[in-house]
Amino acid sequence: MREMLQAEARRLANTVIWSWDGFRAAWATEKTLRQWTLANVLSAALAFAVDLSPGERGLILALGLLILAAELINTAIEEVVDMIAPGPDPRAKKAKDCGSACVALAAIAAGVAWVVVLVG
Repeated sequence: MREMLQAEARRLANTVIWSWDGFRAAWATEKTLRQWTLANVLSAALAFAVDLSPGERGLILALGLLILAAELINTAIEEVVDMIAPGPDPRAKKAKDCGSACVALAAIAAGVAWVVVLVG
């Protein structure tokens, strides 16, 4: 039992390390991730400055994190596509455009949430 728990703890530690490595790598190369992070810091500050219910605040914060997750997925898609298809290819363009659309939809969802929360 103890060995199983230690193995799970190691797996969890590795997952945290690999996730942090991925975020740092994207942060270093992706200006849009840095821009969305700044937007989310400002959004979170506003979410705590405005009188919101815990549910509203949680929704705003969660959608902000969803935007960052979508941006990381988009970055991963772009990296893999560029590795596999370095030249122009309609399928590569479609994959990249779909990744970008994922980020855009997440951002729209966050914007809609803010409008609904503020307007009522």
